[in-house]
Amino acid sequence: MNKKILIWSVTAALAGFLFGFDTVVISGAEKKLQLLWGSSDVFHGVIVIGMALWGTVIGAFFGGIPTNKFGRKNTLIWIGVLYTVSAIGSAFANDPITFAIFRFIGGLGVGASTIAAPAYISEIAPAKDRGKLVGLYQFNIVFGILVAFLSNYLLSGLGENSWRWMVGVEAIPAALYTLFALTVPMSPRWLLTKFRNKEAVKVLQIINPEQNPEQLMTEIKAEMENTVANENIFLKKYRYPLILAFLVAFFNQLSGINAFLYYAPRILTEAGLEESSALLSSIGVGVTNMLFTLLGIYLIDKLGRKQLMYIGSVGYIISLSLVSIAFFFNWEGNSMPIFLFMFIAAHAIGQGTVIWVFISEIFPNHLRGSGQAFGSSVHWVLAAIIPSLVPVLFSSIGAGAVFGFFAFMMLIQLIFVMFMMPETKGISLEKLSKKLIKQ
Repeated sequence: MNKKILIWSVTAALAGFLFGFDTVVISGAEKKLQLLWGSSDVFHGVIVIGMALWGTVIGAFFGGIPTNKFGRKNTLIWIGVLYTVSAIGSAFANDPITFAIFRFIGGLGVGASTIAAPAYISEIAPAKDRGKLVGLYQFNIVFGILVAFLSNYLLSGLGENSWRWMVGVEAIPAALYTLFALTVPMSPRWLLTKFRNKEAVKVLQIINPEQNPEQLMTEIKAEMENTVANENIFLKKYRYPLILAFLVAFFNQLSGINAFLYYAPRILTEAGLEESSALLSSIGVGVTNMLFTLLGIYLIDKLGRKQLMYIGSVGYIISLSLVSIAFFFNWEGNSMPIFLFMFIAAHAIGQGTVIWVFISEIFPNHLRGSGQAFGSSVHWVLAAIIPSLVPVLFSSIGAGAVFGFFAFMMLIQLIFVMFMMPETKGISLEKLSKKLIKQ
């Protein structure tokens, strides 16, 4: 593999590290903040926790605009700025509204990163390595999650203001990432959609010096010739990739993954663990997530996207059913963390590895930003709604019923994978467009 492609891919994927860290860091602080500000379950879930998620939704909805207009690289740089401002502002907040506003700003960065980073990497990666390179984004997400859990555990003993350190420490990697993003080149496929051919050729020659850049440019231009000005992803011919993006994102969140990650210590406490043990078990969740994501990245270009989704779906159904049963029958103690680790492993090797790779592959070059925005928006609308309801649902219908519903939805996902989901491994983006778009 070309070392420069690997370095640029890792740099872009670091947006995922900040995504993972920013998303989960609140789990160590949220109970302290609820006690500090005396918030009700509804206010705490919808405002203190939920505002970051709604920021993510807005970032996902509109992130395709700068990604398409100003380029993948420039969008990645501004994402780093948003993360940095959010971390510093959240750390110095003295009331729940100010805190929520700065968390909202960080959410904008999270949402936009799910569009710009996978789109950028997929457009510089050779077809045979595209899965593992885009998968680096997901690896960085789970690495960020692990570091956030570890950071929360290490900083939890700093007294009543430990939450400030938990949310504020993110400013350091955010500032470093912003500087790194300045060093990557523009995406050659984006440059070609803007008719900046000379710049695109220079990047293509660096990406794959053994291949004649004119050959790839011919393929890309042939795809562009089949498009019309100002078209959008909602045209009839793009219905199939649109449905695929919707369903992959839909099932990702209906597994309950974000609901669990945001409230991991609380869920483990409900399962009978003491608070310190729950925080420590959260680190185990992060380690499991990272190890099985690495396995997924290793396998995604070997087995393919669809096979990983089969493995993940079956793992979801088994683990979520066990979690649900454990809550119904009060199996307190050591069994619950094991079942939850199984759930995380199933997610990591399946949906976790596949989602951002798959969505970044199925739309044509000129609509990739818009397609990513659509898939990300579906993902994040549900990621905002479901975790916001968790405190209320747990206190009303109980955790067992909630996890039982998630298990049922994963059975429906398995049917989707069997009958609707195509395999995309090893196929160039241009050939995929031709295969999935109905003229």
